[in-house]
Amino acid sequence: MTFYILKIMRKLTVELKVKQEFLKMLNFLLDKTESIELIELLKIDFKKRIKMGIAAIKMKEGFTIDDIDIPEYMEMLTVLKKEGNRYIVVSKVKFYKSLTSMAKKFDIDIIWDTPTIFTKDKMIISVTGNEDNLKKFLKVIKNLGEVKSVSFKKATFNEQTILSCLTEKQKEILIAAKKNGYYNYPRKINSKELSEKIGLSKPTVVQHLRKAEVRLVSNILAGY
Repeated sequence: MTFYILKIMRKLTVELKVKQEFLKMLNFLLDKTESIELIELLKIDFKKRIKMGIAAIKMKEGFTIDDIDIPEYMEMLTVLKKEGNRYIVVSKVKFYKSLTSMAKKFDIDIIWDTPTIFTKDKMIISVTGNEDNLKKFLKVIKNLGEVKSVSFKKATFNEQTILSCLTEKQKEILIAAKKNGYYNYPRKINSKELSEKIGLSKPTVVQHLRKAEVRLVSNILAGY
């Protein structure tokens, strides 16, 4: 059942010319960078107004990451790796209260995907989901600016994703857990109910989830 859901998911990539009112919020980054590319979205909580992810920031000539004036709503910007003028960072931001209603519109059952790139001139955003949720996302994204192009592709889950450290069974069970609300707060489903949906015993499901969680955390925090 889970495998079938994954097969009918599609990837949507949208190119936008962002409204000036939203660009102003990123000027502290865009004035000194060539591009900001999302590598992995680690967490997004619309109720707490928190977003955390791993990104690649390419600085303009003459600037380093230390030249960025970090605003108060960016709670963390930690450099993991430096490659010339390209920095791999972990960042954590908290949405402005004034943007809460807008942010909640993006609370859709989608996977934030790559390429997702921000520059001074354009924003490219990619997400994966079923047809209904992609339509919802496309409708909401228009609030941020003018849509320049839209493309739909068959979703592919390759070894470049953060899930590549997991076995196929761990991936399958972890994705099923996420889709069924196991990681929601409060939970929409417990481990017994999840095991019944997947068709495996509860101990097997719990064991796969625990091993998957340990592997993910170990990979994300490698070097710490």
